[in-house]
Amino acid sequence: MSVDTALPFGAFNFSVEIIPDGATQPLCSASFSECDGLEMTLDVKAVREGGNNGTTLRLTGPAGYGQLTLKRGMTAGFDLWDWFEKVVADPSLRATGEVVVHARDHSTDEVSFVLRRCVPVKLKAPPLNAKEGLVAIEEMQIAFESLSLVRLEGGDGG
Repeated sequence: MSVDTALPFGAFNFSVEIIPDGATQPLCSASFSECDGLEMTLDVKAVREGGNNGTTLRLTGPAGYGQLTLKRGMTAGFDLWDWFEKVVADPSLRATGEVVVHARDHSTDEVSFVLRRCVPVKLKAPPLNAKEGLVAIEEMQIAFESLSLVRLEGGDGG
């Protein structure tokens, strides 16, 4: 094992692209400061076998997926708001999302998470407080129907 493969990926250098179905360009024109919810779970059912009191069988059921939460500083680019309004007008609209984790050297990509059939489920305006001098952070939550990991050249994948 080389030294490079032993180092964990950094969680601070990533990019997010959301491309609505039928579009050729990514939706968002700004970077996100936080991305959370890249998760999958399997529904497991416990089954007792008659006459065997020492064992419980575990059968796997369907996979379930998390809900992606993205946060970014609010700018004059209202692309997330426009996308949300389009989905409200046409609930069948979907998008493909990709979250890419970049290497520490910023020149290669480690791994990519591909989210299919994404739909925005929550869009939150930033809290406003005149006493604080903080950046206005908007938040979007996105539901997705599948999640896959793509091993890239920079990531070892082994």
